[in-house]
Amino acid sequence: MQSGALAALAALLADETRASFCLALLDGRAWTAGELARHAQVAASTASEHLGKLVTGGLLAEERQGRHRYVRLADERVAHLVEELASYAAPASDPAPRSLRVASARSAMARGRTCYDHLAGRLGIAITQAMTVRGLLRQDTGFALTDQGTAWFGELGIELQRKGRRPLVRGCLDWTERKPHLAGIAGAELCRHALDTGWCVRIGSERAVKVTADGERALGELLGIEPEILR
Repeated sequence: MQSGALAALAALLADETRASFCLALLDGRAWTAGELARHAQVAASTASEHLGKLVTGGLLAEERQGRHRYVRLADERVAHLVEELASYAAPASDPAPRSLRVASARSAMARGRTCYDHLAGRLGIAITQAMTVRGLLRQDTGFALTDQGTAWFGELGIELQRKGRRPLVRGCLDWTERKPHLAGIAGAELCRHALDTGWCVRIGSERAVKVTADGERALGELLGIEPEILR
């Protein structure tokens, strides 16, 4: 039974259009079928068919508001699966970008982005490594917050409340940096705090984020991260 379920899951992501949908939804937002169709450059009827399969297969959750139909990744576990698969699928060296716009977007995504609801790219890695060096986070026996780390979140006014089966912290393999960044409840709450306080702002139409001057100061004071690493 497990082999059949695994094969069915793999088949869902084996189609390029469905994979494109899942990668787009890593931004954590709910998208309409039309938005995803335009993103993947497919007809609306084609998008609807693929979305139906993803919803039935449990990878996407559907929401309806009036006449509008929205879909999002079913949960954080699905986001983790998609990001992990993307890291394994990424070539050792990406082909040269086709245009300046593509090159700029790729650079922005590598510098800093959201991975579902936590920070990734060089920004996410820098924060994770700085937390580890400062004794707030342990990576030697799997990801775990230290007592000092829990207190650090409290000092920032961030409440870490367990929600269902989601782990408090875990590592998520970064597909551009090939190193783990902080995910789980702590990662999500830190990302939310960074956006709410203006440490980071979203840029472009994808998942890219940029660290602001306030963010550079805060991350420098709190974690000793040099501004040059964040640019």
